[in-house]
Amino acid sequence: MNKEQVEKRMQEILEASKVGVMSTSYNDVPNSRYMVFYHDGLTLYTKTSDKTMKIEEIEHNPVTHVLLGYNETDNNSFLEIYADIEIKKDQETIDKLWETQDKSFFDSSKDPDLVVLKLTPKKAKIMNDDEVDSPVEIDL
Repeated sequence: MNKEQVEKRMQEILEASKVGVMSTSYNDVPNSRYMVFYHDGLTLYTKTSDKTMKIEEIEHNPVTHVLLGYNETDNNSFLEIYADIEIKKDQETIDKLWETQDKSFFDSSKDPDLVVLKLTPKKAKIMNDDEVDSPVEIDL
């Protein structure tokens, strides 16, 4: 399976799966939490408050590992994604996500604590997938 086919399959899993586990690390101590993800191609977006501990973790170590999929897919396939994280505070990015997101946790896109996390994948792995010879890992 070539890279283009793997990326297509990854996008299918991203379409089926919105809730995943995002892990960060601060002072060599890992921390994981469930997040709701949205995607544009293979780039992931999620919203959070700038008052959370994860913001401090990301500012000190702007990389993450995400698990996404399994229960929502036909064959329990899931993704492991290693990505760089950017904290986006501009209103244009917040408004764009606000239009497509579930509107939980915040009352308005103008909430002063609302920020968007942009996750740019560096590596990804498809696991448990009958449609590809998994595991299959690609550099992005």
